[in-house]
Amino acid sequence: MTCASKNAMALVALIGASSCAYQHAKYENPISKDTQQPDKILFDKAVKDIEKGRYDVARLTLNTLINTYDTSEYLAKAKLAEADSWYRQGGTTGLTQAEQSYKDFELFYPTMPEAAEAQYKICDLHFQQMDKADRDPNQALRTELECRQVIVQYPNSKFAVLAEQKLRQDQEVLAQAEYGVGKFQLQRGDWSAASNRLSALVDEYPLFSRADESLWFAADSFSHLGTRGKPHETQALQRIVRDYPLSDYADQAKKRLIEMEVEVPRADPNAMARMKYEAANHSKPGLVHRIISPFRTAPDTYMAAKSGSPQMTNPKPSVPITVPIIGADGTVVGFQGDVTVSAADTTNPIAKPVSSGNNTPAAAIGAGGTPVPDNSKGNKNKKQ
Repeated sequence: MTCASKNAMALVALIGASSCAYQHAKYENPISKDTQQPDKILFDKAVKDIEKGRYDVARLTLNTLINTYDTSEYLAKAKLAEADSWYRQGGTTGLTQAEQSYKDFELFYPTMPEAAEAQYKICDLHFQQMDKADRDPNQALRTELECRQVIVQYPNSKFAVLAEQKLRQDQEVLAQAEYGVGKFQLQRGDWSAASNRLSALVDEYPLFSRADESLWFAADSFSHLGTRGKPHETQALQRIVRDYPLSDYADQAKKRLIEMEVEVPRADPNAMARMKYEAANHSKPGLVHRIISPFRTAPDTYMAAKSGSPQMTNPKPSVPITVPIIGADGTVVGFQGDVTVSAADTTNPIAKPVSSGNNTPAAAIGAGGTPVPDNSKGNKNKKQ
């Protein structure tokens, strides 16, 4: 057996061991009350089956409890345990069933402390199904929606803090997707599209790990758009200096601002403190992660911020500065691009009238650009 095959077997064993450890973990919401009530006995039996990965058996026991003891004090706990069994089972079917069960639990028991946990697990199950940044963003967008719901609906719960971090990781992936498109447009020389996407990206996701780099490339794109791009280039460079003072691009941005003879802003103390915290708490992926990363469908989120408030509102659509601004009545009320003036093309017969001299009307021009003969005289002779 070769060394590579041994390493592969060890890796598979490690992944399998971690998976089994999760499946056989202790149940999070047991009933601590010591009693021999039949409904409590059924609940405890179902919990043991959940911990041992016998999810179908556990759900049969819980359904027996729910249908037999419909006034039981453990009814809510039984419904939550049923949802947890689907959640632990995993897979597309299990997670879909878990989401529906958690939503039903929130609907019928909105005041219970476990309602926040149910909403957080809805956020987490979508997080588990996220694809990499260059693939389908549907699960990432659902994660963003459900994690925001935890923070808004249960702000005082311990799960709000967990949902915040999930949201930072999710928005890191969404920002990576936008960044990839912006870099592609930049490489193609599509300055208008690149500048618009990269600058809007930082407005939408200021905690993005490459926000400073995005601003730098946005400033470079604006510099190719003539005089109308200069104010936007200045704003992008000033934002690097002010909001990302520890960035590798900060000194270059200062130098460029001095060359442009515009104000160099001071670094924001809060931004400085945040970047220091991120640098001190940055974690690099381990050996196992680097080995299996090319084979995983899940995105890398280790670069996501660990502090700061994530974006809680949907971004407004941005418009490139080269696009005309249309008013409510349909008229152009402003133009964001550069207007150029050039002489008319006198070589095109369609563009210039053909003069016949004196007061004779100009000849009509046909679709192919050739004069149409005037038959008016011939018509007059026929009449006479």
